[in-house]
Amino acid sequence: MSSRRHTDLGRPAIADRERLLQAVAGFRASRIILSAFELGIFSALGDRRLEAGRVARLTGIDPRAGERLLNALCALGLVRKAGGRYANSGISRRYLVAGRPGYLAGLSHSASQWQSWSTLSAAVRRGTAVRQRPAASGGEARRRGFIAAMHDRASRQAPVIVARLDLKNVKRGLDIGAGSGAYAMALARAGKNMRVTAFDLPEVLPITREYVRREGFTRRIDFRPGDFRRGGFGRGYDLVMLSAVVHMNDGPQNRRLIARAAAALALGGQLVVQDFIMDAGRTRPALGALFALNMLVATAGGDSYTAAEIASWMRGAGLKDIRRIPTPFPASLLVGRKPGAACGG
Repeated sequence: MSSRRHTDLGRPAIADRERLLQAVAGFRASRIILSAFELGIFSALGDRRLEAGRVARLTGIDPRAGERLLNALCALGLVRKAGGRYANSGISRRYLVAGRPGYLAGLSHSASQWQSWSTLSAAVRRGTAVRQRPAASGGEARRRGFIAAMHDRASRQAPVIVARLDLKNVKRGLDIGAGSGAYAMALARAGKNMRVTAFDLPEVLPITREYVRREGFTRRIDFRPGDFRRGGFGRGYDLVMLSAVVHMNDGPQNRRLIARAAAALALGGQLVVQDFIMDAGRTRPALGALFALNMLVATAGGDSYTAAEIASWMRGAGLKDIRRIPTPFPASLLVGRKPGAACGG
């Protein structure tokens, strides 16, 4: 009797132990997928069934090592093997083959993040990133990979988020740190008479133009080069958007940024901050807590900030009527208004 009770009581502990070990070993599957993506294995296969040697020749990898990687992909269900030949599974054909509509080009950014996250222990000891490589640096390929990753999420979320804003009488908008221009285009789409300025680094804006041209918004969107950490943004905007920007900065940098963004507003204009906005305990939303570590390993002082912190920067910039707007996503909105006559009034 006592032996049976001991066994029953031990089962949850064993299950917890196995779940923990599976979570720890999760890096293996991640690295297998990212390496196969970086090496172009999924794109080489495409819709074909190829022998390992043929895949090796197409991708320039070692034949023996490539075969082992292909077999591991089979174990993960991303590649099928039959008669000594390999073929992409359905999910790989849809999302991992270059040129397909669902292609996850942003995985190249995930591969870059892998390098930063490997320094987490050292970053926690030091209190800041030990491998500082800004997203907009590191060459054209890395820059495009980063923007593609951001666009993949932003293009789906931006229309939903913009729909929650009060765009009545908004004629001029500014998207600071525009990236692919997903939010600039969402604003232009929602406000039929709105003209939007996309602001980003000079080396980023040519990529922004490509996305905007692809969506047919070149006549509605202007482009202003600059660095949001210094200088001004112009004047007279009815709405200024800071989407996924404040997490890249430390507190003093954000205080100055929000002050300069507020100065760009017309009277009655709105400043919109979209980001992971944390609760007072900094544990929710959960993705924001994890993202704070991403900022630790990748930036000098970036973080996920609380609603109270962001609101204090807004009040310091003279903004009033600060309110939080929930979204269906882990990120939410904090909106402040510049006192004065209603914009466009």
